[in-house]
Amino acid sequence: MTQRADRGFDHAIPSEITPRAVYEGRRRWLQQLAAGALGTGLASWAGREALAQAPAKGAPLPGGKSAVPGANVMDAVTPRGLATTYNNFYEFGTDKADPARNAHTLKTRPWTVTVEGAVNKPRVYGIDDLLKLSAMEERIYRLRCVEGWSMVVPWVGWSLSALIKQVEPTGNAKFVEFHTLADPKTMPFVGSRVLDWPYVEALRIDEAMHPLTMMVFGMYGEVLPNQNGAPLRLAVPWKYGFKSGKSIVRIRFVEQQPKTAWVKAGPQEYGFYSNVNPKVDHPRWSQATERRLGEDGIFAKKRPTLMFNGYETQVASMYAGLDLVKNF
Repeated sequence: MTQRADRGFDHAIPSEITPRAVYEGRRRWLQQLAAGALGTGLASWAGREALAQAPAKGAPLPGGKSAVPGANVMDAVTPRGLATTYNNFYEFGTDKADPARNAHTLKTRPWTVTVEGAVNKPRVYGIDDLLKLSAMEERIYRLRCVEGWSMVVPWVGWSLSALIKQVEPTGNAKFVEFHTLADPKTMPFVGSRVLDWPYVEALRIDEAMHPLTMMVFGMYGEVLPNQNGAPLRLAVPWKYGFKSGKSIVRIRFVEQQPKTAWVKAGPQEYGFYSNVNPKVDHPRWSQATERRLGEDGIFAKKRPTLMFNGYETQVASMYAGLDLVKNF
């Protein structure tokens, strides 16, 4: 893949987006090194800072252990303090610590989700309706982000297929769009030139129906913190993290492949499929290895990235015959 030369719309190019956060992160890192923290590394010092700032626990949201194949990995779970304070949620800022600092302004009640498009039974769900739509499960999923870091999170929710079956997609439904909230009154970075708001992600209908694709309402046995996508978000564990939209307000079933937020912002950097693939690098980051937050120090060997994030047995058949380099 190569950097796109022309833009075609008035948004900052991706190379002007992430490096700012990377730069700020490096600056803090160098400050830590100057203070004598050399052996700890980015993940370790970020972990200490995050654990110190971890939000108070939310209301309990228990779920039984899932029986979906592959839904509970054996990896060590990332400390809650890291998973709730080291996030990508650009509506609240581009630095990893911004969402935890700024997302207290998000109002999650009342909340509705409109389901529309190529379905026989469109409807508007209240959040309480969705909480009761299917039995809650806890699933321990790997989360791999395109910048090269990863974590392991115990999510609470249910398979998205439960909702899809209820609204009865028509034969014209080939893709599912997910629109997230874009409220400048409660999300201070909405309106910035980082992305074309609202944030939109999408899946093929078979991907959305896969039992591992999860509608998430909680994590670590409690309701989702605002900075993690309250009151509901997706978890699609074999794709890079940006595919798992947060704070969803609209789900649309459509016939044509949608233009998603990051595909619009940088089509040579972010593909529609975005399956975790160690053989397909991002132009600015290798995808061959990853650093697990809270685990690896600066001198520790990085983990090799697993094809489909380790979920190859469960999902590879959906892409049989598809060129995963061309369709990245």
